[in-house]
Amino acid sequence: MSKITEFFGVNVFNDVVMRERLPKSIYLKLRKTIDEGLPLEAEVAEVVANVMKDWAIEKGATHFTHWFQPMNGRTAGKLESFISPKKDGTAITEFSGKELIKGEPDASSFPNGGLRTTFEARGYTVWDCTSYAFIVEDEGGAVLYIPTAFCSYTGEALDKKTPLLRSMEALSREALRVLRILGNNTSTRVIPMIGAEQEYFLIDKELFKKRKDLLYTGRTLFGAKPPKGQEMEEHYFGSINEKVAAFMKEIDEELWRVGVSARTKHKEVAPNQYEIAPIFTNANIAADQNQIIMEMLLKVANRHGLVCLLNEKPFKGVNGSGKHINFSLMTNDGINLFDPGKTPHDNLQFLLFVSAVIKGVDEYQDLIRVSAATPGNDHRLGASEAPPAIVSIFLGEQLTEIFEQIEKGEIIGIKGREKLETGVITLPVLKKDSTDRNRTSPFAFTGNKFEFRMVPSSASISDAVTILNTILADKLKEIADRLEKASDIDKEAKNVIREIIKNHKRIIFNGDGYSKEWVEEAQRRGLLNLKTAIDAIKYFIDEKNILLFERHKVLTRSEIYSRYEVMLEGYIKQVLVEAKTMLDIVSKDILPCALKYVKELSKTLKELLSLGIECENEKEFLIKINNLVETIIKNNKKLDDLVKEVEDCGENSYKKAKFIRDNVFSQMEMLREYVDELENYVDRSLWPMPSYGEIMFDGFERK
Repeated sequence: MSKITEFFGVNVFNDVVMRERLPKSIYLKLRKTIDEGLPLEAEVAEVVANVMKDWAIEKGATHFTHWFQPMNGRTAGKLESFISPKKDGTAITEFSGKELIKGEPDASSFPNGGLRTTFEARGYTVWDCTSYAFIVEDEGGAVLYIPTAFCSYTGEALDKKTPLLRSMEALSREALRVLRILGNNTSTRVIPMIGAEQEYFLIDKELFKKRKDLLYTGRTLFGAKPPKGQEMEEHYFGSINEKVAAFMKEIDEELWRVGVSARTKHKEVAPNQYEIAPIFTNANIAADQNQIIMEMLLKVANRHGLVCLLNEKPFKGVNGSGKHINFSLMTNDGINLFDPGKTPHDNLQFLLFVSAVIKGVDEYQDLIRVSAATPGNDHRLGASEAPPAIVSIFLGEQLTEIFEQIEKGEIIGIKGREKLETGVITLPVLKKDSTDRNRTSPFAFTGNKFEFRMVPSSASISDAVTILNTILADKLKEIADRLEKASDIDKEAKNVIREIIKNHKRIIFNGDGYSKEWVEEAQRRGLLNLKTAIDAIKYFIDEKNILLFERHKVLTRSEIYSRYEVMLEGYIKQVLVEAKTMLDIVSKDILPCALKYVKELSKTLKELLSLGIECENEKEFLIKINNLVETIIKNNKKLDDLVKEVEDCGENSYKKAKFIRDNVFSQMEMLREYVDELENYVDRSLWPMPSYGEIMFDGFERK
């Protein structure tokens, strides 16, 4: 453990490094900017830049990059050298405060949703000093990564980070108002704290190369169900083989070096599925670190002869991958506002903040669903431990009972924590947690935090956290506005809680989210059931949602519409790439293989008949295969025609995306059904790509 602590954060320009290397006056001014949100002085930036450069060069860095997160959900950066040539033919190393603060990537070449035209290219990256710079080392050398925001020439946000930072400020502002009313005069900031669990799949690189669908789309578009999947329930938390263990060891070390506190790692439910999770940190840093985790997973897997799949549903019939966002609120002096304490029924602060969540999630369930709206997630939600598309809140028996008592006006209290008796004398007696964990709940209270389980595994967490922050800020504002006018704060606070529960208890559900009964019950309650991404995305530009973001200065109207367009564009492009990949595979691989098999069967049948052998069963089998091939040809042509029809939808992105969802997407599912059936009958040696069984059970897991 001493070695871990010695190299943890060794490649991070963190507070320890800044305190040691920066002049005290500069360090204190920088800390005020980081901690209190004060403007960054040019003098401070100049000194920090020079010190950061010297530190990076000592670590072997030759280049720096403004690392940002455009609206495609990935990361980007332009590498620039520290080298500056001199007239005498030699060179020096330079890095100015201006270079630290501002960069100028091409803004028109990233998704912008209409905010910029092709000829309006200028964009700016702006240093985010609240997220530490870090050095990444690989075979290409060492590079200094400087986290930045990304905006257009007109100042509009073109990235994921800027709205997140705005939402954090809005949430802190409104939460502090509530705390001041309740008598807290010491806390100066409220910080959303995030722990993002990341699920992913690993497969053998050589098998990956033999699957066009995985190469082009990140998921399998075809694949017959193998004799065995996850039904034996043997993979979850199982022992990790040496190949994967070596990969995980390197992942941990790479992440620890750049300050990412990777804490847990384990096998997930599906074969070849795994999870990694860091320790809680503030939302902005958590978003940056989750991007680092995803990039490291891809890079390190490659070194070990593996490929990491971050797609939400790379394999049909087994668990998909999500990203569980554990969400809490912490004051700068260490108070968890979602901590119920020993007597939650008397904890007015806790009850108010949880009530704000209940009201916010109910009123903005459409926005919550929008934050998880991707085509990949459409395959995942509602199946195999993923929550359903219906948004609801799980509170657990104890907390639900408290709110029910408050609604009735009779706060009796709750039972103490029960003891957990195992029936074994030598095992210690444990106290039960205040709530169980509901695996089917999209939004669950888990003791002193909420867990949002709908987020796609491939997505940035920034969108979901920005939405959660803004919704909660809005509800806390309403509570603060009301309490500030009250003569009796305690009485009015209880009235607020009672009214919220009475008016918004429909969003609370502690049962099985997969059951048909819940779908029917949710409909009776008036809850939305936005089954697909296209159903959800249209709500993003609902007027009430636009006003929400404008009210808290998180997104402008034009920024909202740009993101709406980017989401639709992303859906259109992803599904069309998948459809075109299917067409390519069927035309160039599946049909040639199938026709060759039909030819071989016909030849064999002919030979048997010439010998006078009865061949009724063989003939039926040949007819069945031939009919399947004919059906595949017809459905492949229909898919091809539908893909071509997309262009006839015009420039309206929603109309085009809806046509793809209703026609192309459904036709892809139908074509897959026939191809998967065919795979079950064709000679294994002829089938043009590795099967599910080979990928899941004959790959590295068995070696």
